[in-house]
Amino acid sequence: MNNTASPRIHAQEDELVPRILVRAVLALLLIILSLVTIATLTGRPLESTPAQTEILNERALFITGDASGAARVLDAHGSVLADFAADKGGFVAGIERVLHRERAKVGADPSAPVLLRLRAGNRLSLYDPETNWSAELMGFGADNLRTFARLLDQP
Repeated sequence: MNNTASPRIHAQEDELVPRILVRAVLALLLIILSLVTIATLTGRPLESTPAQTEILNERALFITGDASGAARVLDAHGSVLADFAADKGGFVAGIERVLHRERAKVGADPSAPVLLRLRAGNRLSLYDPETNWSAELMGFGADNLRTFARLLDQP
């Protein structure tokens, strides 16, 4: 039997990713995993969160939605603030799904209101008092931000 290396069956030598590059990527992944593990185990606080500035306006909202993208938003008195068709309510329905998932994780009431807050600096955010989940809406684009800004402005 021949002791020479057998030829590669699946790829040509010049098509392979260099072994040093594979090792470098694995080393980077292990470093990242180690840093995240250390930060989690030591309880290191989050550093890149927005400042909790003064709340200028706040409104309790009840959001319902479905997988088709249709969504409905009610105020604290049960009045309909917005009723989005399947082709218009995707973002609001997506927010409702996130809220439902976060509440299911901790066994919170899925029908509780979420708070829409306008903060100093013209920052609009959603806050769920049931789970302490929050989202800065400016990070989701101008159209989605305007959708929620209109909900805050309605009488």
